[in-house]
Amino acid sequence: MLTDTQHAKALDDYRAFLAERKTVVIATPDQNGDPFLSIAPFVVHDGALYVYVSEIAEHYAYLRDAQSVRVMIHGDEATSANIFGVERASFVCTAEQTTDDGHDGVFEKFAERTNAKLVDLLRGLDFHLFRLTPQAGRYVVGFGKAFEVSFDGSRFDHVVIDKKPAAAAGN
Repeated sequence: MLTDTQHAKALDDYRAFLAERKTVVIATPDQNGDPFLSIAPFVVHDGALYVYVSEIAEHYAYLRDAQSVRVMIHGDEATSANIFGVERASFVCTAEQTTDDGHDGVFEKFAERTNAKLVDLLRGLDFHLFRLTPQAGRYVVGFGKAFEVSFDGSRFDHVVIDKKPAAAAGN
């Protein structure tokens, strides 16, 4: 069990982790219903993840047709103290294709994270904006440090598994 101080630090670490990450792995069903994984740059705006995807990208149609997707934001394996405990956050999200119009704040954030001229160029091409609204999530930062979370961190519950009953039963 974590102390209040440890819990507060883990929540701060979670928020910092999300703020520093730049790409998201997206799982969508393909045309056969099989899982398809892709990666895309993202920004956070108004409590949602936004990705900007080209029609040429294989995952564009899968994302366009999906109502629900799973996403994972992951940390750097090279800096992880233990490869089994790589820092990561995953969420079930609703997916919605939206128009570029009225989303200037989203594009300003993309420009800050990448390059303003590149974002302007992409806006003139075949790219489409998707809003991925996180629902249920889990943040893992090591062994014994998993949390059921809301995207904004207002829910941040430490996951504790009691193995004593299984050990007492001889399992």
